[in-house]
Amino acid sequence: MTDPVGKLPSELDQLPDRDPEETAEWAASLDAVTQAAGPHRAAYLMRRSLQHAEGAGLALPKLLETDYVNTIPTAAEPAFDGDLEMESRITAWNRWNAAAMVTRGARYGVGGHIATFASAAWLYETGFNHFFRGKEGDGSGDQLYIQGHASPGIYARAFLDGRLNEQQLDNFRQESGGEGLPSYPHPRRLPWLWEFPTVSMGLGPLSAIYQARFNRYLANRNIKDTANSHVWAFLGDGEMDEPESTAALALASREQLDNLTFVINCNLQRLDGPVRANFRVVQELEAQFRGAGWNVVKTLWGNAWDELFQLDTQGALLRRLREVPDAQFQTYATRDVAYIREHFFGTEPALVELAKLLTDAKIGECFYTSRGGHEARKVYAAYRAAVEHKGAPTVILAQTVKGYTLGKGFESKNANHQMKKLSIDEFKGMRELLGLPIPDSAFEDGLVPYGHPGADSPEVRYLQERRAALGGPAPARRVHAVALPQPEERAFKALYKGSGKQEMATTMAFVRLVKDLMRDKETGKRWVPIVPDEARTFGMESLFPSAGIYSPLGQTYDPVDRDQLMYYKEAKDGQILNEGITEAGAMADFIAASTSYATHGETMIPFYIFYSMFGWQRTGDQMWQLADQLGKGFIVGATAGRTTLTGEGLQHADGHSHLIAATNPASLNYDPAFAYEVAVIVKDGLRRMYGPEAENVFYYLTVYNEPKPQPAMPEGVEEGIVKGLYRFKEGTPAKADAPRLQLLASGTAIHWALEAQELLAADWGVTADVWSATSWGELRRDALEADEALLRGEQQVPYVTQALSGAPGPVLAVSDWMRQVPDQISQWVEQDWSSLGTDGFGLSDTRAAARRHFGVDAQSIVVASLAQLARRGEVPASAIKEARERYGP
Repeated sequence: MTDPVGKLPSELDQLPDRDPEETAEWAASLDAVTQAAGPHRAAYLMRRSLQHAEGAGLALPKLLETDYVNTIPTAAEPAFDGDLEMESRITAWNRWNAAAMVTRGARYGVGGHIATFASAAWLYETGFNHFFRGKEGDGSGDQLYIQGHASPGIYARAFLDGRLNEQQLDNFRQESGGEGLPSYPHPRRLPWLWEFPTVSMGLGPLSAIYQARFNRYLANRNIKDTANSHVWAFLGDGEMDEPESTAALALASREQLDNLTFVINCNLQRLDGPVRANFRVVQELEAQFRGAGWNVVKTLWGNAWDELFQLDTQGALLRRLREVPDAQFQTYATRDVAYIREHFFGTEPALVELAKLLTDAKIGECFYTSRGGHEARKVYAAYRAAVEHKGAPTVILAQTVKGYTLGKGFESKNANHQMKKLSIDEFKGMRELLGLPIPDSAFEDGLVPYGHPGADSPEVRYLQERRAALGGPAPARRVHAVALPQPEERAFKALYKGSGKQEMATTMAFVRLVKDLMRDKETGKRWVPIVPDEARTFGMESLFPSAGIYSPLGQTYDPVDRDQLMYYKEAKDGQILNEGITEAGAMADFIAASTSYATHGETMIPFYIFYSMFGWQRTGDQMWQLADQLGKGFIVGATAGRTTLTGEGLQHADGHSHLIAATNPASLNYDPAFAYEVAVIVKDGLRRMYGPEAENVFYYLTVYNEPKPQPAMPEGVEEGIVKGLYRFKEGTPAKADAPRLQLLASGTAIHWALEAQELLAADWGVTADVWSATSWGELRRDALEADEALLRGEQQVPYVTQALSGAPGPVLAVSDWMRQVPDQISQWVEQDWSSLGTDGFGLSDTRAAARRHFGVDAQSIVVASLAQLARRGEVPASAIKEARERYGP
């Protein structure tokens, strides 16, 4: 809808204008400038006015885009704090060795990436020499999220400063011998160097935000002073298309995380071609980050462009830069000057005249090499602005050329991400460009040599002195192992004794246990409860007033439920991380907390509780990131199983997370049936993960929302609970020759098995022993270890084989999971094996109806048991049909 003069209505039309005449005068002035000097001059004045207003503190909406120029002009750059010539030589050696390492590895077909680091070399070198704090100084040092494809450059620098040798460089991507270097930042593979796995693109930026947030969490809870820790995330412009890359931008600005800097290497290329072929990714990212409340620093052009901007008195150059798409600008970097004069400058008379003032050499310098990300002073100015900015995180948009210094065969080529080597002639050309003293004789064996100026050279001394001043080498991972004391036994005993006649779901049992453990004098403060906005679903609201929900602002309002016992309490030192509806954010929280023992030397005990369907299925990539980063803690899939969550239906019915979890070697997966099993598993987990011989593993527990009476713990079952199987209830034979079988059940299925045990005895004279299978996965892990021992000539019997040894009759396994979950152990069970499970899609119905649908209820177990026994000739075949008729469809 428009007003009478055809203009779109504005929010300003809703506000009273106390002086319409004055408003009209301002509008008339703008019209006059437009008519006299043109629309570009009028737009310039408006932008200047807005800039002035912002500087004066007037509350105005910010512009989401600025001109396609550097945020920090050359005249405003701070003095460079270092020896630029020395740093240029160091960067040259790193460029050379990164390319040499990948090229030499090409002999073995192991691949590698060259072009990414070539474009980003100065982005890293400037940080290492001037900004990145190491772990040997005060505090925890900085946290560096290195772009995965840039890893060869980081290895090259570690080689220069003596942390790696030539043999290790030659084993890049060849790890099986024990002396190799992983392809990308992988802490589990190279734990003394890498802190954060980043090559699963999108997870790095997301994790960096939550790491910066967790740093503040530690400080606000008075656990660790993190004031001197800064998080740096190095990202590619193509990587920003991953939804996780920008998922938490608002969180970072909302919580004013000025301890965080994103450095986005805008080389305008992704893996196959331009990031935004027909658009401008820098402008898009600027608008996105500004809109989210970030401080944006654009570092686009090198010093060579200063002359062009000074000559652009009519704004024609700025207009042209705003309209040229990225793919065309990439083409300019690969074509001759005549092409640039015609296709860039030839579009309007003002640019034609400007180009007449420029030599071919100047145009070539500007369009081929002069990018802000390739000049140390420009990068230094951007980093200085980032660390000095307060009140918001900063993103640096640094424009570079992908494949820079690698020669015309690489620079700005669409295929350069897949190009794994340079020829000897190309290396010689690179040598001349970089000015490295590498003689032709070094190439005589047909291999490109590594280069090193010498351990006592000025370059190496400078590099090491810089790092010493900043707190030691970087990147680096340091672990100060401090075992946590075991909590008092009182919290566990409460679950050991059972619930009597009171019914309790295992979800509630876990929450009660952790609530008691959080009261422990020694370790209670180290628990980090994490939940994605469903705390009340899991019965965690009782933690709100006692532990508090973390907020850096505290609670600036009166909560609506303040007069209730379990009111919604936010606090600056709150212990609970309630993330809202973001499982990805909650997992990023968990990863930061679970690795704090290395990142900050402070051991934390996180537990992350969530709808089990929205864990491994939704954020499985982060579970692998957690394992790669050597994280520890308890991941809890609540409301587990395919039939226990009545009414929610298919998208909430998890029958497969244990199958996915079983693929992760660091995940110890349990499906406890009773509250006391939960207590034993958690207690053992605290020992294994945080005891004197701490292991780099994490626990996945599935717990249920189905209230049941919780029995007291039988004597002597602790070992079986931890190993994965124990006999819970032995059947009593009605007569000596009664048919027998073994029922193995996990989680809530134990109750169906116990009911089936009674039906089998009462209706069919069959004796069944009921076993609690607390972990199908741990039984399999143990059996696989026994198989490996056998190949070494060692005799080792799997625990599941030992436990069931001599047990009479066949085995029938049942769970609320797909049959493949229990079937993991079938080959190590000597008895006849069969299983029941919830294969297929979930559905909405009552628990009883859903279990009958999947054929896992007590009556279905009876029918399946009789079928097994009938195959063995121990009951008549007619019993199967009779049972089906008796129990109904």
